[in-house]
Formats: sequence, structure tokens, C-alpha cells
Amino acid sequence: MNTNKGNPLALLPLGIFLVIFVGSGIITGDFYYISILIPALLAAIVAILQNRKKPTFEKVEQFAKGAGHPDIMIMVFIFILAGAFSSVANSIGAVDSTVNLALTYLPENLIIVGVFIIAGFISLSMGTSVGTISALAPIAVGISAETEFSAALSLAAVVGGAMFGDNLSIISDTTIAAVRTQKTEMKDKFKTNFFIVLPAAILTIILLIVLTSGGESSVNPDSFNGLKVIPYIGVLIGALAGLNVMAVLIGGILLSGVIGGISGDYSLDAFMTNITSGINSMSELIFLTIIIGGIVAMINQNGGIQFLLHTLTKGIRSKKGAEGSIAGLVATTNLATANNTIAIITTGQLAKNVADEYEIDSRKSASLLDIFSCTVQGLIPYGAQLLTAAQIGELSPIELLPYSFYPILIAVSGIVAILVGFPRFKKAAA
Repeated sequence: MNTNKGNPLALLPLGIFLVIFVGSGIITGDFYYISILIPALLAAIVAILQNRKKPTFEKVEQFAKGAGHPDIMIMVFIFILAGAFSSVANSIGAVDSTVNLALTYLPENLIIVGVFIIAGFISLSMGTSVGTISALAPIAVGISAETEFSAALSLAAVVGGAMFGDNLSIISDTTIAAVRTQKTEMKDKFKTNFFIVLPAAILTIILLIVLTSGGESSVNPDSFNGLKVIPYIGVLIGALAGLNVMAVLIGGILLSGVIGGISGDYSLDAFMTNITSGINSMSELIFLTIIIGGIVAMINQNGGIQFLLHTLTKGIRSKKGAEGSIAGLVATTNLATANNTIAIITTGQLAKNVADEYEIDSRKSASLLDIFSCTVQGLIPYGAQLLTAAQIGELSPIELLPYSFYPILIAVSGIVAILVGFPRFKKAAA
């Protein structure tokens, strides 16, 4: 292990980001009162101003190199395509048709379980938990109004299913970030991650069945158009077949446009407008990703990453301890950023260093990053997921926490996987 202790002051930009973002949320009671880009920009300025021994132009150039790193740019392109696909598919009624198709065939006493499963399927297909919650939360509220189940339980089921897909989807930004930072294959990470969290999904379904057994409902879903379900099925099949993520998303966009034209009066003008609005909806995440890339590059150059690596690993005595440190690092970072993708991007290289040092399989390190970031993201009341669900349900995000079974259980599954050394790989990933 490198004995260089690094420079703790290099982490000042991250501290400033945390204080401004979290502090303003606590003071105002709204963690999205100011754009997350504001504390990010202030942190970026501080990062550039540090290390006075170097000329400013050189530091700005280093920041730009970090912001424009190939991994960052690839993720930006994927975010653009994911936003476009989500917008076009939603505009042609693909989400409504997919949801109503499932609701039509669900037994009444399994309606909440069905909501969890549907949310998982849609999130797995779309690769976005927030998009899934935005689409399903109104339906979940409607279900609670027509049953004896609380809106908090119904919405928490949506959030849980959405986090299931976010954690596993091959086109999810968190999965992409985890795979790219750990230098592993998408399909290999999916298999490893899936078997770790499978018990959590099963236990969540059991808990929901127990809580809702004997319930009655009068849900009467709207009619669905089977043709409009095809875009999601196509994207899911293409992704699972191992096709390039960008190709899958482009195909999904074109397929949605064609089906929209066949099944209704969806025009080329509407198609282009939806693509534009979808891209715009991802703008904050895109800008934040670029800025964070620059900040992390400066922190690394000034010795901050080395300080974290030294602090994180100095007490490690085993491979299990190293895996636990990866989980703790990404979880702590996610608490600060309230964004699981950014948390993975920020800690990914450090996690890779730890994984290499302690011979942790890259499939396992990628899975740990994704699992523990999604755990925190699904539980923090100032995260986009709970805020979105709570706003639609006119509840406080805190009210959803007692029913947030899946995010809690995937943390338990991840901890168990660390303690028992699961899965056991026959051969380390190349």
C-alpha cells in the first residue's frame, strides 16, 4: 500500500459542497430549494483556487481534463439518449399501457405487490428510478384511494421497485457508472448484483403480501394498447442481449416514434419536441456530472483522493474489511450528494484502487458501489426519489420511510454478501 498520506485540505471543495447543499436544505426545509449546481460550482471554484504554487491556467486546464474525461463524456451521451427515450416513450402512452396491462391481470389482494413488481420492471426497462416513480406514483395514489391501503405504503412500494430497477438495469446511469469505473462487463455485473439482491426482493414481496393480505380493491384500470408496450420490451431484450447501450437507446427512441405514428396522430414535430424536452430534463444531471468530474480531478491532483485512500485502508486487515470500506465510502458520499450516480462517479476510482489492492473481483466492487448507493438514495428524505413520490402523494417523505423495505433489505443483503464472501468467483474478471 502506498504510504503517502495525501492532503486532507484537498477535500475542502467536497466539504463546501456538503455544507451549502445540505445546510440550505435544513434551513429552508427543502433540499431542492436551490439547484445542486450552485454548491457544485462554488466547490469547483474553491478546487481551482487551491494549490497556489501552480498557475491558474494550469489548474483550469486540469479541471477541464477531468470534466472532459472519456468516461464522463460517454455517460453524458448516454444520459442524453436516456432522457430522450423516456420522454418519447411516455408521450406515446407506453408507460400507461405497460402499467394498465399489468394491473388488468393482477389479483386484487396482490395489488401492492403488483405495484412493486411493475415498478421494478419499468425501472429495469427505462433505467431510471425517478422516471419510474413519476409515471407510477399517480397510479399508486389512485390505488390507495380505492383500497384500504395507505398512500405511504403504496408509494413506498413504487420507490422500492424503482430502486430495484435502478440498481440492476443495464441502461441505468448508476449501473453504467459502476461498471465503467470498475472496468468490468455490464452482463457480469448484472449477474453478480442480481444474486446479491434477490433475497431482498423476495423478502420485500413476502412483507408486502403479509401486510396487504385480505385487502380489497375496486381498481378499474384504463384500457391498454399492447402495441405501445413494445418499446420497453424491445429495450429490455436488447439490453439483456448485450447490445451497446447507446444502440439500445437509439433503437428505443426510433421504435417509440414509429409505434407512436402507427397507433395515433403522433407527428414528426411532436417526436422532435419530445426528444428535445427529454434531453433538457437531463441537463442538470449532465452539468453536474461534468462539474463533479472536474472537481474530483482537482481533489485527486491536490492529494485528496490519496488522503481518503490512506484513511480508508489504514485500518483494513482483510478483504472483507476492504469491501466494507467501499460500501461505506459510497454510502457516505451519497448522503452528501443525494445522487447515487454522482456518488459512484466521485468514489469510483478510489473504490477501484481498493479493489485492486485487496484483490476484490471487479464484478463485486461494481455491485457494492451500486447496491449501497441505491440503498442510501432510496432512504434519504431529501433525495429525488422520495421527494418525487411524496410530492405526488401530498405526503412528507418521512412518512414513506417505515414502508421502505427494499432499500433497507438490499443493504442487509450487501452486508451479508460481504461477511460470507458471496458470490465466490471461479475466476477473477479480466
